[in-house]
Amino acid sequence: MGPYKALVARGPAREGQWRLETVTARALREDELLIRIVATGICLADLHLGDVAQGAGGHPRIYYPRVLGHEGSGYVDEIGSAVKGFQLGDAVLLSFNSCGHCYSCQENKPALCIHSDELNFGGDEGVYATEGSTDFKIGGSFFGQSSFASHAVVKERSAVNLQGLIDSDEDLKLLAPLGCGVQTGTGAIINTANVQAGQDVAVLGVGGVGQSAIMAARIRGCQRIIAIDRVPARLRLAQSVGATHVIDSSMEDDLVAAVLRITKGAGVHVSLDTTGVSALARESYRFVRHGGKILQVGLAQQEDKWDISMPVHMNSGKQIIGCVQGDAVPQEYIAKMIAWFKAGELPLQQLVTFYEVSNFQQAIEDMRNGRTTKPVLVWPEVVGRD
Repeated sequence: MGPYKALVARGPAREGQWRLETVTARALREDELLIRIVATGICLADLHLGDVAQGAGGHPRIYYPRVLGHEGSGYVDEIGSAVKGFQLGDAVLLSFNSCGHCYSCQENKPALCIHSDELNFGGDEGVYATEGSTDFKIGGSFFGQSSFASHAVVKERSAVNLQGLIDSDEDLKLLAPLGCGVQTGTGAIINTANVQAGQDVAVLGVGGVGQSAIMAARIRGCQRIIAIDRVPARLRLAQSVGATHVIDSSMEDDLVAAVLRITKGAGVHVSLDTTGVSALARESYRFVRHGGKILQVGLAQQEDKWDISMPVHMNSGKQIIGCVQGDAVPQEYIAKMIAWFKAGELPLQQLVTFYEVSNFQQAIEDMRNGRTTKPVLVWPEVVGRD
């Protein structure tokens, strides 16, 4: 199928080995759709697997060449023979993949699918080929979508039908990040922690996931919402979307003391670490009150570990909770986020900066240095509903 355009990673991004290429795609399998991509957000997970050497840290899911991208939005162009619930021209958002058969999926917990690592990080090593070749050796199906392409081969379980939920193509562009970053941040607060009105929350790291968590804490009516980061622009943005207090971690010698001052010595009910920095995660354990929850969503290194006194932990009643994709079922949860967006409670326009896909290198650089919170790549040939 094709030809199409795709942003192909042939090595780490920082080495200049991501480039726009003309490709073709293999034929659809029965459980796949071809999605004409309108926009796709750039997430740190794209760089986590696409900005390091092949096989780094012994990770088998880091390989090249491949097409990354996992926050896509677009329209259905073709439909596999076994796919149900979609028609040609339907608007869709794309999210993570899951097997549908394991015990987690059967319990309606697809974010905890036991095959998640291979399905999402691994994908399929033979989806695209360089134009003129029939050798399909460019990987795709990253998170079941690989949406850094004008046309993405998407797994049915990664697609969410938006018919009746959006009003315009512009909304479709703006909503692209819902499928991962915004879902992860809001879902961690709403689903995993189930925070209640009047509780106190601290968010460590306020990039796209952290800002989304702050918005969710405001939606839930939290009393104190504390944003912690070392980038002043991110802290200012956090205040504008709902943070009641901010802490510049580069200027604060004792993070635990700072949080305890704000909470009058009690500590927060919930902390959410989006950084994956083990030292910060350990600090968060100390400023969560007894009976509180410590949520971990940041991508950490394999060798990073917790070091906690078992008697102290037992007596504190604290819970350490791993959280993936906000414990969301995308086909149900994305509609809730769109409703919050329409009600003005999820001001995505404050997070998103649009970039033409040809300007992807600038988008990555702006995300790294904090000039933008959520870069979204827009494909030049946007075609509306059929």
